[in-house]
Amino acid sequence: MKALEGKVAIIVGGTSGIGARTAELFVEEGATVVVAGRRSEAGESLVLKLGPSASFVKTDAANAADIKNLIEGTAAKFGRIDCLFNNAGYGIPQRSIVDLDIEEFDGQMAVVVRAVMLAMKFVAPIMLAQRSGCILNTGSIAAHRSGLSSQTYSMAKAAVIHATRCVSAELGESNIRVNSISPGSIVTGVFAKGVGVDPNIADRFLETVTKRFASAQPIPRAGMPEDIARAALYLASDAGSFVNGIDLVVDGGVITGNRFSQGKEARRELVDALEAEISAG
Repeated sequence: MKALEGKVAIIVGGTSGIGARTAELFVEEGATVVVAGRRSEAGESLVLKLGPSASFVKTDAANAADIKNLIEGTAAKFGRIDCLFNNAGYGIPQRSIVDLDIEEFDGQMAVVVRAVMLAMKFVAPIMLAQRSGCILNTGSIAAHRSGLSSQTYSMAKAAVIHATRCVSAELGESNIRVNSISPGSIVTGVFAKGVGVDPNIADRFLETVTKRFASAQPIPRAGMPEDIARAALYLASDAGSFVNGIDLVVDGGVITGNRFSQGKEARRELVDALEAEISAG
C-alpha cells in the first residue's frame, strides 16, 4: 500500500521548487493533491503532468479570502483534508536594520506568517471534525542562525516555527499533528527570484545555484527539493503518526555551525600567526 493512499492534501506554494516536487511525490504515493499558487500557467502545467489525482487552484497566500476558499472548497469537493502543507514564501535582499523597507516587511509578514496562521485557522475546524489530520509549515535554518538570510525573512520563519509549536499543543489533543520543516540550502528558483529574476525563468539558473551550494554544508552536495519532499512525506504519512510540534531541520548539517575543515584551517592560520610573531621576537 502506498504511504498516502486515499489521503487528500493541499500544497500552498506548490507550483515550483519544493512545493512542486512534494506534489509529485504525494501523487506517486497515492494522494489526491490540490496545488495552490499565484502562477496559473505553472500550476496548470504541473497538474497536467501529474494527472487526474492533481488539480490547481489559483491562490494568493496573502489574501485571506483566497486561502479560505481554497480550504473550504477542497473539503467540499473531496469530503476531507488530511494534509495541509503551507509552503508559500519568497526571499528578499539582505538589508541593514537602518534600511528596513516597511512595505517589503509587511509583504513578507503577510505571505510567510499571516498566511500560515490563516490557513491553520481555516483548516482546523475541518480536521477537528475528522479528529485527524496533518499540518506542515515550511520554516528555515535562517530561523535558527543569523546571517543566513535577510533579517525580515529570518524573523518571519522563526515566527512560523514557534506558531507551529503553539498550535500543535492545541490540535494534538484531537489527533491533528502540526510540524514544521526547516530547509537548508536547497536548489530552487527562489534564490534567483530574490535578486530580481523573473519567476517564470528563475529555474534556468539552477545549475549555478547547485554549484554554489555543493560546499555550503558538511554533506558534500547541494540540497534538492527531493530532500524536503521526502521529509514532508514522512511527516504526512502514518510513519510520522507520533511526531507532533517539532521542527525537522533538513540542511546537510549547516545548523551545526562552521564546517570542520573551515575550523581546522582557521586554527592552523592562528597557530602560524602566533609562531611567526614569536619567532620575530
